Amino acid sequence: MGSRKKQMADAIKEAKKEIAFAKLNNCPTSPRKMRLVADLVRGERVEKALNILKFSQKEASNRLEKLLLSAIANWQAKNEDASIEEAELFVKEIRVDGGSMLKRLRPAPQGRAHRIRKRSNHVTIVVGANNNTQS
Repeated sequence: MGSRKKQMADAIKEAKKEIAFAKLNNCPTSPRKMRLVADLVRGERVEKALNILKFSQKEASNRLEKLLLSAIANWQAKNEDASIEEAELFVKEIRVDGGSMLKRLRPAPQGRAHRIRKRSNHVTIVVGANNNTQS
């Protein structure tokens, strides 16, 4: 029974080696604006995703480009012997969640006040290797 558990643990470890992730917390952009850019690169190959982000006009694309480069570096740290070109890395998952909200008051007519919500978000990028072509 112990050897079976060891085999399962080794299989899980190998599967984890094929993916790497990076997180960006409390980014001061609204989640809706960040999702517009995240949807552009979801499922794309890493080289194409970097080009899309580099030439995008949106401000959020600069932050996502930096985060994607961080995820690639994390993958390289896990797989020092493999090359990125042969692994065919792609954006396996990209998730944008709402972060903390700064609440401010803005004066309104007749002594009232309107609440301003300054939103932030958390972004998680998972980069995976497509090793099916090598088999």
